[in-house]
Amino acid sequence: MKKAVFLFPGQGAQSVGMGHDFYQEFDFVRELFDMASDISKINLSKLCFNGPMEDLTMTVHLQPAVTAVSLACLMAVEKEDIWPDYCAGHSLGEYSALCAAGIVSKENTLRLVFKRGELMHRESVKHVGTMHAILGLTIDAVEALVKEVQKDRGVSVANHNAVTQIVITGVPDQVNKVSSLAVSKGAKAIPLKVSGAWHSELMRGAEKDFAEFVHTIDFTKPKKPVIHNVTADTANDPAEIQKIMVKQLCSPVKWYDSMQKLVNEEVEVFAEIGPGTVLAGILKKTMPADYPYKVYNISSLKSFETFLKDVS
Repeated sequence: MKKAVFLFPGQGAQSVGMGHDFYQEFDFVRELFDMASDISKINLSKLCFNGPMEDLTMTVHLQPAVTAVSLACLMAVEKEDIWPDYCAGHSLGEYSALCAAGIVSKENTLRLVFKRGELMHRESVKHVGTMHAILGLTIDAVEALVKEVQKDRGVSVANHNAVTQIVITGVPDQVNKVSSLAVSKGAKAIPLKVSGAWHSELMRGAEKDFAEFVHTIDFTKPKKPVIHNVTADTANDPAEIQKIMVKQLCSPVKWYDSMQKLVNEEVEVFAEIGPGTVLAGILKKTMPADYPYKVYNISSLKSFETFLKDVS
């Protein structure tokens, strides 16, 4: 049997209409959305299915919305008695991975992401920040530019997604300077449509409050290993996992290293569970040319049925 990983997307995967077909098809998805709406005090079914996109993209709305859709897709897969060997999620998606691994309940997963979204929104209002994608330079080259520009940790690497796909984060003037230097070296710099400088020092003010909240939530030993963003490795102790998730707020997402870890573990089936195809796209830029692997995206009933036919 080939080893499989469940991957869960984060911010940027959202679209109006996401999850609607699962909502119509399954009673348990409607119950999940009701629970998520009760926790967040947001009408998530209306927001996810009808938008507007401007409201859906607000981080305080987006985090519970994307998570609810990812968990809905996950529940449909679990109903078919299909389980992964590993779990991983990109930034926000790591919380769905914790749920898939049996570390945190669905209810507590939604509580965590809603609190996280509130605190991140609070800090983004206090501290204006931005994020740019740098395409065409290695992580070492980008880190060298960051070091050259950085003042008071005002710019840093947010995500290392693929060999030459790196996201920087921080205060606008320093992010812009790094981008200009990157362009001068032949790279592309693309400003991202985000409302804050995620995974940066500008989120530090949320850390204490989030840590206090995380420690009110029950974390249990993983049933399946999770590859964590902060370490690109697994952890087995619930208390250590709590610390990792708090640290994730201001630390870079080591996604490229996480995918390499899965290659080293000889994982060949990669199932992106949740809205969009962002992770599948990154994966195709990450995998060694001669590596045997198959990528699935489970974001609609149609793609879910395709997945079932292939794995059953």
